[in-house]
Amino acid sequence: MPNLSEVISFCTRKGFINQSSEIYGGLSGCYDYGPNGAQLKRRIENIWWNENVENQENIIGFDSSILMRNEVWQASGHVSGFHDPMVDCKSCKSRYREDQIDINQNCPDCGEKNWTDIRQFNLMLSTKIGAMEDSAKQVYLRPETAQGIFVNAINVARNSRMNAPFGIAQIGKSFRNEITPRNFLFRVREFTQMEIEFFCHPDDAPDFFEEWCSRRMSFYTESLGMDSAKLHFRDHGKEELAHYAASCRDVEYDFPFGLKELEGIANRGSFDLEQHMKHSKKNLTLSDPQKGKFVPSVIESSAGVDRTLLAVICDSLDVSDPNHIILKINPKLANIQVAILPLVKKDGMPEKAIEIKDRLHSSYRKKIEISGSIGKRYYREDEIGTPICITVDGDTNNDDSVTVRYRDTGKQDRIKIDSLNELLEKVFK
Repeated sequence: MPNLSEVISFCTRKGFINQSSEIYGGLSGCYDYGPNGAQLKRRIENIWWNENVENQENIIGFDSSILMRNEVWQASGHVSGFHDPMVDCKSCKSRYREDQIDINQNCPDCGEKNWTDIRQFNLMLSTKIGAMEDSAKQVYLRPETAQGIFVNAINVARNSRMNAPFGIAQIGKSFRNEITPRNFLFRVREFTQMEIEFFCHPDDAPDFFEEWCSRRMSFYTESLGMDSAKLHFRDHGKEELAHYAASCRDVEYDFPFGLKELEGIANRGSFDLEQHMKHSKKNLTLSDPQKGKFVPSVIESSAGVDRTLLAVICDSLDVSDPNHIILKINPKLANIQVAILPLVKKDGMPEKAIEIKDRLHSSYRKKIEISGSIGKRYYREDEIGTPICITVDGDTNNDDSVTVRYRDTGKQDRIKIDSLNELLEKVFK
């Protein structure tokens, strides 16, 4: 596996990720997605959406506002309880979360033992709405997408004629005022979440929790094709469970900087809806012919798109040969799936490449690349993760065949043009 500095260098150099406002020195904890990164991020989101919304009968899509009334965050407990303990080094002004540093030891930055008292740091970012600065009202940028689902859940269920069990899925931006953003995309101030809130009768919640844990692990191993040996479940102990949660299990990935959370799956019970019922005075119950009226329990699946993308790159990037870096990404995720490479810019080869491109199935992401020697072109395509290269050479017009090169092995086969779609179907199945 590459180290984190190699991953960052690759992402910057190949147009995946850059730090926000880079020409002005960058903004800590915020990142821009370049052409390759934006495509990969959207592809991960689309696979998740198709799997959890388009192909499910009892899960519907939703998109809530980033800004909501402050009462939402008061009811959810974020205003009073969404804090991290913070400590500063008085000597060098370095800042740490208290759980990430041993204040009985010297500061790792300057070597002094000169700590401030531990203080609570509110993780919610705020802004103001209103025409005039002096009368504008402070509101919060949402720290999670879940509350937007909770306050709309019953209306959405009624409008969609959904009965429990049912789910609401959402992909959207969230914001957290992290004390110390770190590890590239892993801990940032602006990020994208993929969340499902699955509403069910409380009696059924334990079984649905186990079902969702299995489904979510399959997303990483099967849908994204990540290495199952680097993915692990971790159950939260009683001492770290949220006070309202009956159970919580993380999907963790073995990043270059350690085993860290990719996604949390939690049985949140009925806490959230009961809190919003209490504060809003609205009826947020459902009814069942056999079980009567009840406040639904919620099974939550909360995944970070940015963390997932980082894990996919860490999982795929082969830097064993610094002169030939290969992104061995799942072919379904590759930004370009087929590169067609005319050996030279004459003898009708570019025109033949266009003909072949048009004959390949329209569902494949493909391009023609002419610039550079054939070896350099192979290496460039390997580096951005293109699984298949097709070389058009001087014999193509005579034997109606091309050379197919496979990214992961470097193996080459001579294939009839008429057989290309059949071959690609097996590669991308």
